[in-house]
Amino acid sequence: MSRIEAPRDDATGNLVDRLLAGLPAEAVLTDPDVTASYANDMASFCPAGTPAVVVLPRTVEEVQHVMRIATELRVPVVPQGARTGLSGGANASDGCIVLSLTKMDRILEISPVDRIAVVEPGVVNATLSRAVGAHGLYYPPDPSSWEMCTIGGNIGTASGGLCCVKYGVTAEYVLGLEVVLADGRLMSTGRRTAKGVAGYDLTRLFVGSEGSLGIVVKAILALRPQPPQQLVLAAEFASGAAACDAVCRIMEGGHVPSLLELMDRTTVKAVNDLAHMGLPETTEALLLAAFDTPDPAADLAAVGALCEAAGATQVVPADDFAESELLLQARRLSLTALEAVSGTTMIDDVCVPRSRLGEMLEGTERIAEKYQLTIGVVAHAGDGNTHPTVCFDAADPDESRRARESFDEIMALGLELGGTITGEHGVGVLKKEWLAREIGPVGVEMQRAVKQVFDPLGILNPGKLF
Repeated sequence: MSRIEAPRDDATGNLVDRLLAGLPAEAVLTDPDVTASYANDMASFCPAGTPAVVVLPRTVEEVQHVMRIATELRVPVVPQGARTGLSGGANASDGCIVLSLTKMDRILEISPVDRIAVVEPGVVNATLSRAVGAHGLYYPPDPSSWEMCTIGGNIGTASGGLCCVKYGVTAEYVLGLEVVLADGRLMSTGRRTAKGVAGYDLTRLFVGSEGSLGIVVKAILALRPQPPQQLVLAAEFASGAAACDAVCRIMEGGHVPSLLELMDRTTVKAVNDLAHMGLPETTEALLLAAFDTPDPAADLAAVGALCEAAGATQVVPADDFAESELLLQARRLSLTALEAVSGTTMIDDVCVPRSRLGEMLEGTERIAEKYQLTIGVVAHAGDGNTHPTVCFDAADPDESRRARESFDEIMALGLELGGTITGEHGVGVLKKEWLAREIGPVGVEMQRAVKQVFDPLGILNPGKLF
């Protein structure tokens, strides 16, 4: 059975035939075994429907064709990248067109003078980073999934990464976009100049919109000069509170680390069990600080002294860049290692003010004890973005229930501490209820009004956000 000869009813057959009128056959997938593999991203507890068809366009014109047909036939469209998301934002709905943009993966331009890159949405983050690095440039946003995730997905979720404490998140690097609207029209937003304030900032509106307002088909991204290689320091603490005190001292002292990451005892043990990296399992919290300044050793020495003043039991600066990279690899393995603890994880993404980071860690520990679950915490500590990761057995109904309830309590705790329910993963399906709690009824009303302007038929990624 070929990809375009799978069984289909009259409605699906009409849809497929209309799509094939403007698309090559290899771009249209209808085999149920194939389309099922596009049904969901990496989030737990997020329902996914059955797509009618998966389309893999290679050109802007092909995306426009898909959206014109979808509008005419009133068929929902779910845009996807690499499906590494953690909120269900890329999950299919029943009878939808899954619009996978992974084949639109060209880097169209790199300009060292203008310090921009122009890319299609399917470009993988790490591929772009290496390409601009060859020109002495740097694209800072680096999610933990940077070897797999795409720029389009990063824009859709306004993703962050390890370096946000110094360089900021994806939204700060998107200068302009080309977007195919729900009815197939092509719109340009933003600019490629260093400055520009003409009209409403529609570019920022699309960043983080999770494909609910339009399909990003091209992005103009700001670049920076490539910084020196960073050196990393590891500091062990006898408590999470002491580690968070060190974070506050570092930031209050005016230091600008390129990275400031925290791993709790549970996470350190999980990484050691997975990769045998020899991290210190006697610690209650491991803080990693890095500097990419001209004299990183001096900066690390100053931060090391602050860690000791906060109660660090041991402070070990890396001797060289290779050792630094090994420590960063341990941090990047954290979520994979926690997945191996019980087989399934729910990865929370609560961001709190830095001054309340210690309370967030202590509260999460209480929640883990209450529900008798393993909850490991990794955090972009420099910007208060925590990732409490609930480990559970999905085959155990009671444990699954406790996992979901603990997840909700963690989000409630974040809001109580003056934080937000998501710092970089997005809302998707997983946090719809919590978005409403955070922004309130007037906020929801205004956001729905914006959605209505761009997508009056409600066909773009329905059921996400609100």
